[in-house]
Amino acid sequence: MKKILHIILRLLAKAVVDKYQPKVIAITGSVGKTSAKEAIFVVLKDKFNTRAPSKNFNNEIGTPLTILGRQNSPGKNILAWLWIFILAIKLLIIKDKNYPQVLVLEMGADKVGDIKYLTSIARPQIGLITAIGTSHLEFFKTIENIVKEKSSILDRLHKDELAVLNNDDVNLEKVIANCQSKVLTYGRKENSNIRISDINIVKKEDAYGTNFKLTYQGAEVPMFLPYVLGWQHTYAAASAVAIALSMGMNLVEIGQRLLDYRPARGRTNLIKGIKDTWIIDDSYNASPQSAKAALDLLVAMPIAGRKIAVLGDMLELGSLSVEAHQEVGRELVKLGVDYLFVVGERSCDIARGARTAGMDEDNIYHFAFTTEAGLFLQERLKENDVILVKGSRGAKMEQIVYEIMAKPWSAKDLLVGQIVK
Repeated sequence: MKKILHIILRLLAKAVVDKYQPKVIAITGSVGKTSAKEAIFVVLKDKFNTRAPSKNFNNEIGTPLTILGRQNSPGKNILAWLWIFILAIKLLIIKDKNYPQVLVLEMGADKVGDIKYLTSIARPQIGLITAIGTSHLEFFKTIENIVKEKSSILDRLHKDELAVLNNDDVNLEKVIANCQSKVLTYGRKENSNIRISDINIVKKEDAYGTNFKLTYQGAEVPMFLPYVLGWQHTYAAASAVAIALSMGMNLVEIGQRLLDYRPARGRTNLIKGIKDTWIIDDSYNASPQSAKAALDLLVAMPIAGRKIAVLGDMLELGSLSVEAHQEVGRELVKLGVDYLFVVGERSCDIARGARTAGMDEDNIYHFAFTTEAGLFLQERLKENDVILVKGSRGAKMEQIVYEIMAKPWSAKDLLVGQIVK
């Protein structure tokens, strides 16, 4: 039944793309896909009729649903699926004058061939690779296999079409060198086409945000992302700049539109905590790469209180799991994090890494369950503490955010998953 559903969705979505011929911007990478999608969408949406998925729709079901204009999956509801098919057929029979000019699509891959499948539905005219990491290493076995799969998103680009690539990712060096289409690179390296520099977290009026500069063809423009924390969002912004420039927009115009950029739920969202604390909610997912980035953000926050890391299991790391978790533990000690709370079985290795790096045993706490950890934290937080909460999706770390947020009644609007009250 599932295979039949995939076939029907693929045929309908491909037919809609063929009929309406939107410009397809396809995004892949191990980290940063959704942030890039949000940045690209906010920059383009007022200039072009643009559609992007509101959820993490990046697979053989989610991508076709986005193309067909659906923002929710019916799950096992057969009647709801039939209605989607009817609406799709209507799109093919009766031309919709409001169909998007631009589709911004995430394309995920957890096995070989996923990218080829998705690009066969919607051939990209612009391909973006955010960064390559160890996510799904359990299935791909080697980083080289991940690079090969992710970079296949560029295979269907024509020579005059655009690849937008992260110049700071060593795993993409060969991809950049061998790309057969036009290339715009972004990053902090001096030879990046769009160069990011002078990144700082600052407080302007009552809002924390990220200041940085972008340089393109000799022009340097200051940027500010209010309510947005960390260098990883400057990369999302820079990728959006590259794409918008290629579509005829200018840097000043783009910078104005980026003032409205906000991270998706659970991706370094800054939430007010109890006792006048701040929570960095990064609970959507975790990999060793993104965990280290989040720890950098935690220690960079310009607040005088204690820096507390609350970390859950990082999943799908295969044979690298133990070492990867321990490395995160060592890294947080090197950065000067004050306290470590770990939740789950695999996260014990984060604690082990922290101990071996010299963190005081009295500053490390382990919990089996998120609710237990959250209630324990409630009693020990102090004014101006900053708490990073991060873990893989399966760890459901948003429950901890709920337990310590100042306005738990707003959880439905702010948190990434369902919480237990």
